[in-house]
Amino acid sequence: MGESKDYVSRSDELGNIHISEEVLAAISAAAALEVEGVSSLTANPSKKNAAKGVHVKLEEEKVVVTMSVLMAYGHTIPEMGRAVQEAVKTAIESMSGLEVSAVNISVGGIVFPPKEL
Repeated sequence: MGESKDYVSRSDELGNIHISEEVLAAISAAAALEVEGVSSLTANPSKKNAAKGVHVKLEEEKVVVTMSVLMAYGHTIPEMGRAVQEAVKTAIESMSGLEVSAVNISVGGIVFPPKEL
């Protein structure tokens, strides 16, 4: 189906639905960036979709998301991480109908507010 893109497929009574992993990565990125405390996503050059900092794969018919974020200074890492996990899981499941088994978050750094002169 396409130029070496990976798709997640699901079947229903009317046929098959193919969703690009890039689409699931975009959904994940958008959901993560909506979470208070997430400054941006970071790229991981060893992963697919590195420009977005998101990697999506299917394991045993369930979606696994791995992403790396930069956190805004002043937020609690475990609370922010949990909020990102919940936001990404909810977004993918509601938009694609696929089940998410894991959302793995790496905090790659902290962004400090600019100093006032």
